[in-house]
Amino acid sequence: MAAVGGIILCLAYILGLLSAAVMSSIAERRFYFILALALGGLGLAAAFIIPRIWRTVAPRRLWLTAATLLFLAPLYFQLTVPQPGKNDISQFVATQTSGNAQEQIVRVRGKIASTPRLTRSKRAQFWLNANQLNEVAGIDKPARVGQSVTGKLYVTVPLLQATGLNSGQEINVTGSLYKPKPPANPGSFDFQAYLAKEGAFAGLTGRSVSIPDEKAGSRWGWWRIRQRILRSQASKLGIPEGPFVSAMVLGSQAVNLYLPAAIRDQFAKVGLAHALAASGFQVSLILAIVGSLTGRLSARAKFGYGVAALLIFLGLTGPQAPVLRAVIMGIAALTAMVQERKIKPFGSLLLAATILLLINPLWIQDLSFQLSFLATLGLLTTVPALMKGLDWLPPVLAGAIALPIAASIWTLPLQLYVFNVVSPYSILVNVISTPLITIISIGGFISALAGLIWPLAGSAIAWPLYYPAHWLIQLVEFCGQLPGNSVAVGAIALWQLIALYGLIAIVWLWRWWQRRWWLAGLIAISLVVFPVWYAKTTLFQVTVLATPGEPVLIIQDQGKITLVNSGDANTARFTVLPFLQQQGVNQIDAAIRCCTPRLGNRTDTQVTNNGWSTILERLPIANFYNEPAMRDSTSQPNLETAVQTRQGTYQTLAAGRRVETGSTDVKLLDADLPVLQLQIQGQNWLLLGNLQPDQQKLLATKIGLSNLQVLAWSGERLTNDLLNVLKPSVAIASSSSVDPDTVTALRRNKTQLFWTNRDGAIQWSPKGGFETTLELTENEASLL
Repeated sequence: MAAVGGIILCLAYILGLLSAAVMSSIAERRFYFILALALGGLGLAAAFIIPRIWRTVAPRRLWLTAATLLFLAPLYFQLTVPQPGKNDISQFVATQTSGNAQEQIVRVRGKIASTPRLTRSKRAQFWLNANQLNEVAGIDKPARVGQSVTGKLYVTVPLLQATGLNSGQEINVTGSLYKPKPPANPGSFDFQAYLAKEGAFAGLTGRSVSIPDEKAGSRWGWWRIRQRILRSQASKLGIPEGPFVSAMVLGSQAVNLYLPAAIRDQFAKVGLAHALAASGFQVSLILAIVGSLTGRLSARAKFGYGVAALLIFLGLTGPQAPVLRAVIMGIAALTAMVQERKIKPFGSLLLAATILLLINPLWIQDLSFQLSFLATLGLLTTVPALMKGLDWLPPVLAGAIALPIAASIWTLPLQLYVFNVVSPYSILVNVISTPLITIISIGGFISALAGLIWPLAGSAIAWPLYYPAHWLIQLVEFCGQLPGNSVAVGAIALWQLIALYGLIAIVWLWRWWQRRWWLAGLIAISLVVFPVWYAKTTLFQVTVLATPGEPVLIIQDQGKITLVNSGDANTARFTVLPFLQQQGVNQIDAAIRCCTPRLGNRTDTQVTNNGWSTILERLPIANFYNEPAMRDSTSQPNLETAVQTRQGTYQTLAAGRRVETGSTDVKLLDADLPVLQLQIQGQNWLLLGNLQPDQQKLLATKIGLSNLQVLAWSGERLTNDLLNVLKPSVAIASSSSVDPDTVTALRRNKTQLFWTNRDGAIQWSPKGGFETTLELTENEASLL
């Protein structure tokens, strides 16, 4: 009865926090109290109804306690949500207007709060607890000197500037202070929400780092032990195998300044991200090694050595939620051993979750926390049934197959909800890589222990791990290049996520469904596939993404995808591809490159080619149409080959020729002018490149430019003569700034102006008209 009561109370608390986490993403803070009242009311109703139905489950007072926890959990969550204080450094970020491009250059003093890591842009990033602000160059305000501040700051600096920096060190960082913005495009990473969850509300793009007092630096710390292990293993293994082996032992967060982001991305892409995250596998190895070394000692001695080893491991990896979960469960297992009691893994998992969420309730929103507990729950609940079904195989092979399948079943719905993509090869890759991961982990632990005592011995022991580490990296790279290595399913709704986990829970708890697991699987697939299929086949939508340089248009025509322009490599990787992934796009039916930005008298082909190459690495293009100006480009053959390699057709977009892409007609007006005309659902759209005044004058004489509904251009100056001819109903500027004279002329013609830097992505549909991703702030609205 006591065990049942504990489970009920823990689940009530977790359910209350989970409801609050969902509420935080869809409602304002004032609704938390309403949520608490609603949950408390449901708990009270359950307290009076359930004891009458199941009298032997738990007494009424226990259900009343659970109702109280349901009421208090959302309030506790709300109290711990970070908010910027009066002297938070984000309060001193100057507000910039569209006509003021001056940067706010500051020098911030504070303590480093994390191990520096390597970003995809080859810069070093770390968290800084700020305590002093000196303004070097302000914006419309007197410079501040020695301003006392508080708050956490997201800092990036050049990689060389981060050499030798470590957690706890006092430094000065000079750079540009900014506030994060909400995502301007659907599917893009929400940097503002990410910082808010970490308790930070501003960022600093650092240029230089100085240490005010070299002698004041920390002489001892876990970072020194990590560095000793890393150097010991990397001296013989080299890069990237050395940091890779260290990451397998300590977790990637402990050594991520030296582990290339490309490797982390490749492992995540094929479903092996857990191999680089310190968690239960490493804890199991530690307990196994300690158990073998202390086999003849008493149970209390084994407990002491085991707990000490786990705490040392926790200090080396840092207090990450998955590691804390594994350590707590490890200590629970050691406690059960000392007391000679049977270990209850599910109870240990639930207790670990409750303890961690009492310490920090915001971890309920942490993805690594969620995936760690779901994967462990899958191992506890699903592996036994799978092993029973695979009893015809050798136990080792059956376990290697059952473990990744069980973990995948419980984590896949959440991964679909967050990433909108599934890796078909993930289970196979996990099965194949298990022996290599085991060898590297065991050898890495032994070499790490030896390296702490004698670095040369650690290097010698690590040297044989080169080949398993190299083979594993090569295996991941190979699988990541296989066709169909990742399939975008599109965004799934919250109700679909709840329904999927409801099905998994039903199969777990009810014997009738356990015998008909295949039926539950078919229902789960239907819950994902049919809504996505219906949305694709009925959707017609045009999206102008918020991109710098050139307008990027995506036309979704009942499952047919047309992409006009790609932007540079960063635009393609961080804007275009995330949007397509969110929409469940796995192939581009027609791609058109037109109106490419020009530098002087030449076309900037290399920049645009990089964008198209990035897209082709992820998605095939059935038909690629290139503007004539690209025909003689030295980089054109490489792009043509890349399209044809993926079974696509490459064509030159001839001037005056109409190209049909679904229900949309596309025509390049002139071979010498970067102007593309699109007939979309009876509307006349015009896409302009950067035109010189004489080119605009020539364009104004073209026939067929009247009755223009939508004009999309890069925000550069347009002449009055051209605007008087075009007279668009709607104008969309893809730029960080818009020419003021052009804005005045558009207003005079009563043209509705959208500006992607202000409004975010612009979407149009026949029923909904034009919609923007971002809402205007009061400051921006006052400028209109």
